[in-house]
Amino acid sequence: MDQPRLSVVMPAKNEAGSVGQVIQGIRQHVPDAEILVVDDGSTDLTCSLAKSAGARVISHRYSMGNGAAVKTGARSATGDVIVFMDSDGQHDPADIPRLLEQIEDGHDMAVGARSDDAHASAGRGIANRIYNKLATYMTGQKIPDLTSGFRAARANRFREFLYLLPNGFSYPTTITMAFFRAGYSVKYLPITAAQRIGKSHIQPFKDGLRFLLIIFKIGTLYSPLKLFFPVALLHALLGIGYYAYTYSTAARLSIATIFMLTAAVTIFLIGLVSEQITALMYKDTGEVK
Repeated sequence: MDQPRLSVVMPAKNEAGSVGQVIQGIRQHVPDAEILVVDDGSTDLTCSLAKSAGARVISHRYSMGNGAAVKTGARSATGDVIVFMDSDGQHDPADIPRLLEQIEDGHDMAVGARSDDAHASAGRGIANRIYNKLATYMTGQKIPDLTSGFRAARANRFREFLYLLPNGFSYPTTITMAFFRAGYSVKYLPITAAQRIGKSHIQPFKDGLRFLLIIFKIGTLYSPLKLFFPVALLHALLGIGYYAYTYSTAARLSIATIFMLTAAVTIFLIGLVSEQITALMYKDTGEVK
C-alpha cells in the first residue's frame, strides 16, 4: 500500500541563519516530503534562502504571528500527514520518521516532548511544568510537553480545529487540548531540542500575559467545570468555615460569609455554562459523528 504523502510545514520569521540547513536535514531524512515554509513577514533573506534550498514558500505580507503561519501552512499543505516544526534549528529532522511511525501505528497526532532542561530559560521551564501538570489533570492523560511545536498529525484531523487556533505562540496548547477533547489519539515521544540559531521572537514581558492566559485556555478548551469547580468549592468552604467562626464567637452571620457563598454559587454556574459552550464548540467536529 502506498504511504500517505507527507508535508512538512515550517513557520519562519527572520530565520536566514538556519532555514536552509533545516530544509537540507528534512530532505535527508524524508526525501519525498513536500516542504512548505511560511514566511511570516521576514525582513532578511529567509524567503530566498528557503526557495534556494528547495522549499515551497508562502509569504505573509506582514507578520501575523506563529499560529497564523501554522494555519496558512495547514491550509496549503497537500499531504495526508503534516509535520509541524520550527525553522530555527531546535528540532532535529532525524526525529521526523519516529513521529511518522506513531501515525502509521494509528495515532492521530504524535508530539516531540522536550526534556525539562531544554527550555530557553528557567522561567519558561517552570511555566511549562505548570502547564503540563494542569493539562494532565484536565485530560486525565499524561502530557509531558504541552507547548511543543514539533508534531505530526493527520491533516484532516488537524484542519478540523483551525478555527480555534490563535495567531500567536499558543497554538500547540490549543491543538493538543482540542485533540484530547475530540477523543483523538495523541502520542508523545521524547526528543532532544538543540539551542536555537538566532534570536527568539518571544518577548517575556510582552508575551507573559499571553502565557498566563494559556492556563485559562487549557480549561476552556477541555472541561471548564474541572477548573471552576475546585475554585467554587474553595469559596464555599471558606464561607462555611468563616460562618462557623463568627457564629461561635459572636452568634452572627457576617457579610463576608454571604459574599463567599454567593461567589461560590456564581463561579460554579459560570463553569457550568462554560461547559455547555465548550460542548457546542466541538459539535461539528469529529467528536460527534
